[in-house]
Amino acid sequence: MPISQTASQTPIQAPSQSPRMNMRQRLRPARGEFARKLASRTAMLAAALLVCACKLPVHTDASAPLPDPFNPATTQLLDNTHWQLVEWKRADGTMRALPGRNAENPDARPITLDLSTESGQRRASGFSGCNRYFGAYTLKNGLLSFGQLGGTRMACIGAGGDIEGAYLEALSHIARSGVQMRQPQSLFLVLENGDRLTFAEQGAEPGAGPAATPGAASDAKPAQ
Repeated sequence: MPISQTASQTPIQAPSQSPRMNMRQRLRPARGEFARKLASRTAMLAAALLVCACKLPVHTDASAPLPDPFNPATTQLLDNTHWQLVEWKRADGTMRALPGRNAENPDARPITLDLSTESGQRRASGFSGCNRYFGAYTLKNGLLSFGQLGGTRMACIGAGGDIEGAYLEALSHIARSGVQMRQPQSLFLVLENGDRLTFAEQGAEPGAGPAATPGAASDAKPAQ
């Protein structure tokens, strides 16, 4: 009688995963977490750079040569800045008297210039010695220029009233404009007649104007 051979019933085991596959599976969560952290840090850095780009750059190295303030690129930095007129030098080298607070006239206010894009458009405003003025401005080809300016109608006496008309006229005859970025930051306006106006940077100018003289009108009109 033939002897039957019974095959051994050995269970078949699935091949174990290679160490390389296990390592890849362990690395996938870590890589995903690293990518999320990197994306978050990149977004924070981009936001910080955007905030810095909204301010005038400041050169702190006093030993470095002064940059050219009339480089056309510097004029493009004038959006959302605020200035006070500190010097008016005539073409012949003489200085023009400017209004401002002093012991004899503590209520006098300096001439100011605010350049803002808050409304979505470039709008200029400020105090012209006696009245507030306002209008549009443009920055093109390295030149700051102004459209027709309007203003309040207050009657004033003294240095502010004397210089107001000349100042507003000057804003319509700018030949060159420049910005000095090193502290103290300055704005320069060179007029067609050779006069040079120098402004120092300041904080936002208060909205209240000086008291009007009795009987003065308060409605607005185009500044002359």
